[in-house]
Amino acid sequence: MMRVETAPYAVQTVSKAFIAAKSPTSTALDFIKNLPSVSVSDPDTSGMQGGIIQSRSLTDADMALMLDNAPAASAKYLSENIDSENLESVSMMPGSSPIDLPATSAAAGVMNETSYDPGHKFGGMTDFSYGTNNMSREFLRLESGDIGRTGVRSYISFSHTHARSWMGAGSNERRHLDFGLRKDWDNGSFAKVFMSWNSEDFVIDRFPTASEFFTYKHTGQGYGRKAEFDKTGNDYWKNNIDHWNQLFLTAPMHFVLNDKLQFDLRPYYNWGRGWDGSSGGFSSGNTTTYAGGQVIPAGTPLTSYFLEDGALDVGATAKLGYDIDRHNHFEFGYWYENQNYTQHFPTSVTKADGSNPSPNDGYYQVFSNGTRSFPGNTTGYEVHSLFLNNTAKYLNSRLLISAGFKYVMTNIWFVTYPGNAHMGQNLTAPLPHLSVSYNINEHHQVYINAEGDFRQPDPSAIANTKYTGTLPKNQYSIKEELGYRYNDKYVVFDLDLFNYNITNRLLSTYVGNNQFGVVNAGNQTARGVDMMASLQPIYGFSPYVSFEYLNARLDSNIAASDASGNLTAFRTKGTQAPMAPHVTANFGLTYTNAGFFANATLHYTGPQSVTIAGDQRMPGYLTNTLSLGYHFKPVWYAKSPTVRLNFTNLTGAVVRTGAIGVGTNATVVRLMNGNLSGAGSSAQFYVEPRFSMTGTVSTAF
Repeated sequence: MMRVETAPYAVQTVSKAFIAAKSPTSTALDFIKNLPSVSVSDPDTSGMQGGIIQSRSLTDADMALMLDNAPAASAKYLSENIDSENLESVSMMPGSSPIDLPATSAAAGVMNETSYDPGHKFGGMTDFSYGTNNMSREFLRLESGDIGRTGVRSYISFSHTHARSWMGAGSNERRHLDFGLRKDWDNGSFAKVFMSWNSEDFVIDRFPTASEFFTYKHTGQGYGRKAEFDKTGNDYWKNNIDHWNQLFLTAPMHFVLNDKLQFDLRPYYNWGRGWDGSSGGFSSGNTTTYAGGQVIPAGTPLTSYFLEDGALDVGATAKLGYDIDRHNHFEFGYWYENQNYTQHFPTSVTKADGSNPSPNDGYYQVFSNGTRSFPGNTTGYEVHSLFLNNTAKYLNSRLLISAGFKYVMTNIWFVTYPGNAHMGQNLTAPLPHLSVSYNINEHHQVYINAEGDFRQPDPSAIANTKYTGTLPKNQYSIKEELGYRYNDKYVVFDLDLFNYNITNRLLSTYVGNNQFGVVNAGNQTARGVDMMASLQPIYGFSPYVSFEYLNARLDSNIAASDASGNLTAFRTKGTQAPMAPHVTANFGLTYTNAGFFANATLHYTGPQSVTIAGDQRMPGYLTNTLSLGYHFKPVWYAKSPTVRLNFTNLTGAVVRTGAIGVGTNATVVRLMNGNLSGAGSSAQFYVEPRFSMTGTVSTAF
């Protein structure tokens, strides 16, 4: 659950051994749950719907989520990119981001997944899982080994997952393929390719308000989708489906040109397409028709869509490294990225059985006055960035000093349809980096890290936000860290003090149908301390603890309108920032002996505010997991037959674990001009899924 780190900034890593003990349905979110700097919320136990991350008063929207140092899907859709069997490690860098990282949102640091490198021998591995909520999963990976004398080796894997929704009706389906290839040269050069394809159909969850949550907790009355077609409410689960296809590709290359000069090239490509359906109300009669002009009868159920015609993210980082002398290594690089999102919001007639048709099926499409209702937008950005960095080592490499500068230039555009109304802006972000570390001896290390990081408004969030002529500004953070590490043959210890000063804070707002908007919300300060400690195995037992104290305050009174429409502000200056609990704590215990292994974890997150006005709070909560397993001796072709059981929420606790987006104000509040606010929006919540158990049989061959 913890490894020895030497970087001159905070790094928190879980490795393959911990990943292999968890359920194969897990994503990176499940693996980082017990790190001190994060709180994670999951909507399901099958891994198909991702979740959210809270970190040091920020969220995953402020974080660079990477796979092999290439931009990956958001936390809500993290399962799209890679299967857990093909993950080597997951690292959190909560207060920093490498200067050469292609990231437009690293204000909350970086979470980087590292993919599996194919082995040198022909073989593979397979596993089968079955569990709660009728969950079943099959996985198979085949490896080529070294191909002739080329030095090339590769693998391909496929998995299929099926599960029922734990809350309400419906079933979820996922099909996923991973492909990896690697070539190494004797001089240290290498080229690597990772590609994945993902296809999913899952029920779009309903997220409860506080009153809906308490109704469920006290009476058992759920808030999920309905099991049968409801012509009056149109809330049938088959009318609320997310259908998505995703292709992800990254190809990092490192070339040693001579004994002083190296060149790195890291291209990446991400393409997605699909749609979300939801109830679109009912036809009003004469105003709506089919494509052929036939009137749609009044009261006919309709389906509204978020139709993503294409979500493209393509880019590359190129970097030259030069050893100036035995002390100094200099790097200079360029990063280019282009994101382009085109989406529409059409309406179709719901099928007779209550399910939603494809929005591209012309038979069901809705027209008004002979024109299809097809509003939409195209939004995106183009990034050009230059960076340079010098790393110096002295005192037999015990003292390391790294200093660099990155300058990001972005052109953002937003076009709405119909009408082709254009908005756009050019943004820049100067990002200085400085870190110093000193190894006092083989056991003790101290470090200082300071840098500027930013969060650029995400195109998909811009597309879901109503604007009146202006686009949101970049969020910018100045961050400092002071750290101390200790390790010996018994103990690993890590302490990190941090301070963030954030301007133009961007807050994610939930707009429904699995979509998020974004608004600027003034300035913010966050400071605190992270602590991690673990013992090396003693008689097979290895305990782990981590803790964070966080004090995050809003530094601005955030704009609002009173009930009469007059512009004023909430009284937020000096109040606790939303979604910023003061305390998080974790305990873990790992046991290994002969073939037996086990791991138990306990996580606590303290109370937190969930609205901008601070008038709605969520209490603290506890979550827990348990993993048990046994490695058998090889049998025939089965090199590592293993059985394991994974449990979550052993106590069956009914608790909220996070807010899905931030509300404005849950009640009427007094504003800065002395008047009362109008009606706002309260928060909607993630709820910890009920007790679940997953059993897995696996082996390499």
